[in-house]
Amino acid sequence: MLATQQPVLRRFWYPVMPLEQLGDGPQPFRLMNEELVLWLDSEGKPHAAEDRCAHRTARLSLGWVEGDNIVCPYHGWTYDGGGGCVRIPQTPDRSAGRAKVRAFNAEARYGYVWVCLGDPLTDIPHMPEADEPGYRVIHQFYEVWRTAGLRLMENSFDNAHFSFVHRESFGQFDKPIPAKLNIVEEDFGFRFETVAPVNNPPLQKKLLKMDSDTTERHMTSNWFMPFGRKLNIRYPNGLVHAIITYATPIDDEHSMICQWAYRSDSEEDAPAEQIIAFDRQVTEEDKRVLESTDYDAPLDTASGEERHMPSDQPGMVMRKMLLALLARFGEEEARISGARIPMKEKAS
Repeated sequence: MLATQQPVLRRFWYPVMPLEQLGDGPQPFRLMNEELVLWLDSEGKPHAAEDRCAHRTARLSLGWVEGDNIVCPYHGWTYDGGGGCVRIPQTPDRSAGRAKVRAFNAEARYGYVWVCLGDPLTDIPHMPEADEPGYRVIHQFYEVWRTAGLRLMENSFDNAHFSFVHRESFGQFDKPIPAKLNIVEEDFGFRFETVAPVNNPPLQKKLLKMDSDTTERHMTSNWFMPFGRKLNIRYPNGLVHAIITYATPIDDEHSMICQWAYRSDSEEDAPAEQIIAFDRQVTEEDKRVLESTDYDAPLDTASGEERHMPSDQPGMVMRKMLLALLARFGEEEARISGARIPMKEKAS
């Protein structure tokens, strides 16, 4: 599936940039191949519009904020948060309303600017830990990966890769049979539950305050269609480590990885720097493999392009639900021209 060529995927919310990065002025971002300019108004509310002045196409992200509006750096044409031109300095006696740029839905949540390019199908997911006492937030990663969002989402719910991809961090290489899991489908996603045995390396022993060489992760997780997940890990001692990860589609081949975590302990119990260091090791292990995969993952699991095994169930459900979403809105799956043909078809 080529995400940027599926119009319905423009109707979901994506975190695009940490709010603090807009403190120094407008910033550019590419979302689903749309070049955007992001800025904060005088009250700190984010706005998003196409990064292209209606006059001579200069990038608005090179300009500056004046009150609630953004000013083009080329000739000073000024636009409000709705994309309307409110000032053309060269013709003060004429209405500026004849010029307009496209504006998009933008909201501030969880320390990020979220953007939806179309009419939203659903709300930004609720993260109860953000408001519950006893939890702290740790902002971890904001970086580009050369992988498709669907590949990262499947990886996030794949118990079978622990023993191999994560053999140097928490995976048990000598126990490759994956833990059983349960999936309950919901509107625009699913809920996933599993209990997975894992190794407890030295850094984790310190962070978890657990001396055993192995432990269990009780994981109750959520997939937020299309490219978001919440991985809620509860350890036997009651500690909760909840990781939020979004693979925001820059284009079909690249995703902006936005990840933050909620912890039920304190900075004194486990320094954030060390928590990030362990999660960095884990994500680098994933990144190395995911960046080697084809970004045009087929939604049709019967196409023969890829083979499957029982533990692939979460990814199979994702593909089924995404296909159903496309059908619901009258779309067909967009693929690369000349997509890989199964061997049996080549032979014939």
